[in-house]
Amino acid sequence: MTIDNINDSPADPVGAFLFAVDALREIQSAMAGLAAMEVSLYAAVFAQAEQLTASMSSPITDREMALRTASAEIGAALRVSDRTVQRRMSQAWDVTHGFPQTFEALRAGRITPSHVNVILRASDGVPPGEARDAYETIAIERAVETPPGRLAAILPAVAAQVHDAGVNERHQRARRERRVEVHDLPDGMAELLAVLPAVIAHGMFDRLTSMAKAVEGVEVGDERCRDEIRADVLGDLVLGGGPIASGDGLAAIHAHVQVMVPVLTAAGVSERGAELVGSGPVDAGTARRLLGAASGWDRVMTHPVTGAALAVDRYRPGKDLRRALRVRDEHCRFPGCRQPAHRCDADHSHAAADGGQTHLDNLALLCRRHHVMKHVAAWVITHLGNGVLQWTSPTGRSYVDTPTPTLRFVPSGLDPGSDDGLDPGEP
Repeated sequence: MTIDNINDSPADPVGAFLFAVDALREIQSAMAGLAAMEVSLYAAVFAQAEQLTASMSSPITDREMALRTASAEIGAALRVSDRTVQRRMSQAWDVTHGFPQTFEALRAGRITPSHVNVILRASDGVPPGEARDAYETIAIERAVETPPGRLAAILPAVAAQVHDAGVNERHQRARRERRVEVHDLPDGMAELLAVLPAVIAHGMFDRLTSMAKAVEGVEVGDERCRDEIRADVLGDLVLGGGPIASGDGLAAIHAHVQVMVPVLTAAGVSERGAELVGSGPVDAGTARRLLGAASGWDRVMTHPVTGAALAVDRYRPGKDLRRALRVRDEHCRFPGCRQPAHRCDADHSHAAADGGQTHLDNLALLCRRHHVMKHVAAWVITHLGNGVLQWTSPTGRSYVDTPTPTLRFVPSGLDPGSDDGLDPGEP
């Protein structure tokens, strides 16, 4: 069968099922071929980045900045982070030039992009040449008949078999990659990821399990499962150096975060959630507990129709304009970038040295990566009003970035124009 006659499914259930199986297999093979085309395009851009940017109106000769500029243009067009695009470009070059057998297998539809990722990860430390060729040959033979998850468990041994000297080198290099990351999840949650030596990681997990067992079921009414207790113990240890009486670790948070809390939620009138800037929603109870430990509050005045931030003041003196900018932008304003405000620079869209004024209509928060790129690669920012920015690339194409809406809602029974203690003119 072919994808063209996919609607000609047999009438009997078994025949229809087998028809679907064959169709899915053919579609997977076709998608692998498309993925190979995508890899080829990314690799071509990676190779030609300097030539492309050197021919622009503001030539760029530095290779890293050329790659950033090309990645930014592609990312804005595809609505993908330019950091992700640059990683794809680099990996595409590695695949097409360092793993030709793997690339050909992908183009032929024999393996999937997931197999390619596994083959590349497990090859770390296997040098180009005979060892790499032998590794690729064995890896592809296994990949065509093995799911990616199982392949990932097999290939490290294959890499060690073809290049014994690389085992210790890979371990030492892997140790230098240890890190801690945080990834946002839905519903006000986040995932804390720690990449550590296996002995340390398993030892930590075992210790957390032992501590969880020690408190499991001790208090009457504690219905937490062991996974929940393990997570709570980890939070207590990191934030407070030991178990914390409140059990949620919020009192120990002293890190620099920005939380947008609706005034009615803060006052206890509404249960509408707040927002952790750069992340996502926070439940009303957590927001109020964080506010209770805050050294000061920002008050945000918004446009009654558009919801754009107009002004910010504080119960104690501070840098009002910078706070207003943080409230409006919340994160880096390059399309697709989510670096939070406290990691960004306040950049004059029209340079101050050229007469640009220091006010909201000429300022934007940019992370260091995009701040440098804007100036070196001659990207141009135009303010369209209400915080909307238009980015024009060196190629002349434009991309619009709209700030997160800052509309605030009130309960249906409360008149927005009333004097129920919520007048923005009152401190």
